[in-house]
Amino acid sequence: MSILGLKKKQPKTFKVKVITMDAEMEFSCEVKWKGKDLFDLVCRTIGLRETWFFGLRYTVKDTYAWLKPDKRVLDQDVPKDSPITFHFLAKFFPEKVEEELVQEITQHLFFLQVKKQILDEEIFCSPEASVLLASYAVQAKYGDYDPNFHKPGFLAQDELLPKRVLMQYQMTPEMWEEKITAWYAEHRNIARDEAEMEYLKIAQDLDMYGVSYFSITQNKRDTELLLGVDAQGLHIYSPNSKLNPKKSFPWSGIRNISYSEKEFTIKPLDKKKEVFKFYSSQLRVNKLILQLCIGNHDLFMRRRKVDSIEVQQMKAQAKEEKARKKMERQILAREKQLREEAERAKEEMERRMFQLQDEARMANEALLRSEETADLLAEKAQIAEEEAKLLAHKAAEAEQERQRLEVTALKTKEEHRLMEQKMREAEQLAVKLVEQSERRSKEADHLKQDLNEAKDAERRAKQKLLEITKTTYPLVAPYSNPPAPPGPDSMEMPLEMATSYRLDFKDSDMKRLSMEIERERLEYMEKSKHLQDQLKELKSEIESLKLEEQQQQQQAGLYNLRGYAEPLYVPHSNRNSSYMAQMAFFEEV
Repeated sequence: MSILGLKKKQPKTFKVKVITMDAEMEFSCEVKWKGKDLFDLVCRTIGLRETWFFGLRYTVKDTYAWLKPDKRVLDQDVPKDSPITFHFLAKFFPEKVEEELVQEITQHLFFLQVKKQILDEEIFCSPEASVLLASYAVQAKYGDYDPNFHKPGFLAQDELLPKRVLMQYQMTPEMWEEKITAWYAEHRNIARDEAEMEYLKIAQDLDMYGVSYFSITQNKRDTELLLGVDAQGLHIYSPNSKLNPKKSFPWSGIRNISYSEKEFTIKPLDKKKEVFKFYSSQLRVNKLILQLCIGNHDLFMRRRKVDSIEVQQMKAQAKEEKARKKMERQILAREKQLREEAERAKEEMERRMFQLQDEARMANEALLRSEETADLLAEKAQIAEEEAKLLAHKAAEAEQERQRLEVTALKTKEEHRLMEQKMREAEQLAVKLVEQSERRSKEADHLKQDLNEAKDAERRAKQKLLEITKTTYPLVAPYSNPPAPPGPDSMEMPLEMATSYRLDFKDSDMKRLSMEIERERLEYMEKSKHLQDQLKELKSEIESLKLEEQQQQQQAGLYNLRGYAEPLYVPHSNRNSSYMAQMAFFEEV
């Protein structure tokens, strides 16, 4: 048995996963494939023709490298995983994106890669430029801004700004979204490819755009520096600043670049200028630097030559494609405008139709109301005619009543005149009674005074009599016989007789005075009673007259309200107040 027959059969293919900026693809590759075979397969798959900008990058030992096109894939230092992972990225960047990027797929891949580098802060961008770039990214993703569709919060899940910018200002996500939306609303009618191109045109002016940075040292002093390689040339930076280079070597001024192990030599085209040397720590990094320098220099020289037939065809096709898309967008915009106008016209017609329907409904309702109004007016006319007849009849009755009221008014005037005369007489009588009352009051006061004086005299006389009695009775007691009365010739009167006579005289006066006072009082009472009777009679007459007058006023006012006749007599309010004052005075008297 042959020993060769026992060997394990080697696989003829291997698995590869290629990650682009917007997709992931897996391929089954043959063992003998070179890097160019895999690269061409990826380009054909995604439809890319501008292949000179891109490459397949892989990671090895914490650094990255680009797959070499002229060497077998498995012979290179690629990861041994299965599938082997590659990233399809832009390796070289154009100087002017609007002139060099022809295909739409090329523009889209560059847009996605530059956008990711800005968000990952691999490219420094100011906050103002970040907001503007974010607005173009939103336009490319969502199309034209529509306030009815793009409600607040529709950008909440999108990563649009670098974290450094978000941390730099004390602003909420809602405030950032409002700023981005304000710019986004200004980009109306810009297509996706145009928005992505505007994004790249702004991004290419950033200082770190398209620059690959490497750590180097200068000479043997081990001064740490940064080497930047881009489409313009080579740049030397300080370690803490990637924006402003300390020294630059444009491709047009470089005669030769060479390296020996870790030492790089840049020879200027001008032989008078000093040769610049620097050192890199790793051989793999040195090869990568040289590879980027060669590729960027080749593209630099290629841009300054006439385009190849392939590029001219691509540009012509791209121009025709852009013109066709522009025409399609114009047609689409015109159709959209016509559709919007048709929809607006339809809405206007529907609104007008609804308006006409409302007007017709209102007209029908108005017609029905007018018919009802006509019937109601006819009925009212009939009622008015009947009322006119009734009013004519009532007018005749009112005329008769007016004549009767005129006669009643004449009688009322005469009664009022008689009543006023009686009132004047009553007033005069009241005045006389008041005078008599005052006079009688004065006389009564005098009589009371006289009565008090008489009572005082009587009291004094009685007191004196008691005193005399007490002094006389002891003298008479011893005698057995009373003294003889005085003779007729005697002019003196005994004391007892004189006192008795004086007492009799005072008692008769008091009785007479009391009788006169009683008589006067009775007369005053009779006169007061008579006056009160007269006042009651006068009051009853006044009440009866007032009652009749009120009834006449009510009848006259009723006719006046109906428009037939005015009231014939209205008593004066001051006269009624005078009557009431006189009645009150009589009652007091």
